[in-house]
Amino acid sequence: MAGILEGIRVLDFGRYIAGPYVGTLLAEFGAEVIRIEKREGSEDRFVTPVGEGDTGALFLQINRNKKCLTLDPMTEEGQEIVRKLVATADVVIANLPPQTLKAMKLDYESLKSMKPDIILTTATAFGNPGPLADRVGFDGIGQVMSGAVYMTGKGEPPFRAMVNWVDFGTALHCAFGTLAALMERQKSGRGQVVEGALLATAISATNATLIEQAVISADRVPTGNLGQTTAPSDIYRTKDGWILCQVTGQPLFERWAKLMGEADFWLKDPRFSDDLKRGENGAVVSERMARWCAERTRDEAVDTLGKARIPSGPVLSPQEALDHPHIRAAGFMTDVDYPGLPRAAPIAHAPVRLSLTPGEIRSRAPVLGEHTQEVLAAIGYDAAAIAGLREKGVV
Repeated sequence: MAGILEGIRVLDFGRYIAGPYVGTLLAEFGAEVIRIEKREGSEDRFVTPVGEGDTGALFLQINRNKKCLTLDPMTEEGQEIVRKLVATADVVIANLPPQTLKAMKLDYESLKSMKPDIILTTATAFGNPGPLADRVGFDGIGQVMSGAVYMTGKGEPPFRAMVNWVDFGTALHCAFGTLAALMERQKSGRGQVVEGALLATAISATNATLIEQAVISADRVPTGNLGQTTAPSDIYRTKDGWILCQVTGQPLFERWAKLMGEADFWLKDPRFSDDLKRGENGAVVSERMARWCAERTRDEAVDTLGKARIPSGPVLSPQEALDHPHIRAAGFMTDVDYPGLPRAAPIAHAPVRLSLTPGEIRSRAPVLGEHTQEVLAAIGYDAAAIAGLREKGVV
C-alpha cells in the first residue's frame, strides 16, 4: 500500500534521536528518507549494541524504512553531492547547533539557495534565541532544567527518567511541524524552517507545574510516587509485585470508594471532598489503598480495578512488557530481522494509527552505506565516479 507521504523525499542528517526519529515517522507513512551518515557511522548506530559490528538497538528502532548514504559533507566533493541531493528533496532534517549547520552549509539560507521551497527541520538543545542557544545537550538537559527531575523521586538525590521522553517528544513535535510546513507549501509554494528544542519540549510537558508555581507559589517538593493533587495516586506493593493506580476526578474517586466498601466514610469526610484536598491528604488515602493491594496478587488487583473502571497497570520488567498479552495483541511492535542479530528485533511502530492510510514498517534499518551506490547513481554519478569518491574518502 502506498503511504500518504509517497513522493516526499527527505534528507536525514540527524544525530542520535530527536532528528532521526522525525525521519522515521515520515518514512513510516511513505516518505523516501535518505539517512546521511558519517563514513565511519553516526553516533546513534552504536548506542546499546545488540549485534555484530556494535549494531545498536536505538539505531534499529529509529532508522527502519530508510536508505543510507555515507558522506563527508565538509569536503568540496561532498558539498557538491549535498547540493545535488537538496535539489531533489522536499525536507532536510538536521538537529545540529546553528554554527554547525552553517559550517556544513545546511543552514536555511544555504539550503534555500539550492532549492527555494525546501523545508529545514531542525532541533537544538536549548532553542533560540537565548544565551545558551549555541550549546549542545541531550535529553537529560531538558529534564533537569524544566523542573521535571526536581519533582521526581524523593529529593535526595533527584532522579531523571531512564527513557528519553524529551528526545522522542521533540521528534514528535518536529514531525507535526514538518507536516504543517508541507501543507503550507502546497498552498503558497513557500518552504520554511521547522525548529524544535529539547528544553522547549520539557517545558511544555511540565507547564502545568510551572503555571501553578507562578500563579499561587505552591513551592512543591518531590514526594516519590505519591500524587500531590489527587489520591489515591501511587505505586503499591501486591503479593507478587507492584501496580500503579491513579484516581483523578470525583467520578473515579466515587468508584474507588465503593470498591473499598467504605463509600460513606470517603465521600463524606471533608478531607477528601475534592482532588486537591485528597492530594493534600494523599498519605491517608494511599495507606488504605496499600492495604487493599497487599491482600491481592498483581494480576488480581489490576483486573479488579480495571473492571471497576479505575485506571491501573502492572509495573512490568522489560521482558514482561515484551510478553504482556495486550502489548502483543495490540501489535505495537513488529519483529524485524537484521544482519548479525542473534534473533529478530521487536521494532515499535509509530505510536499513531490512521484508519485509511496506516503507517508500515517496510524495511529494516540499513547497514552502513548500504544505499550509497543507489543514491549517487540516481543523481548522475556513474560507477567510475563513485569509485573515485570512495577512494578519496568522500563517501
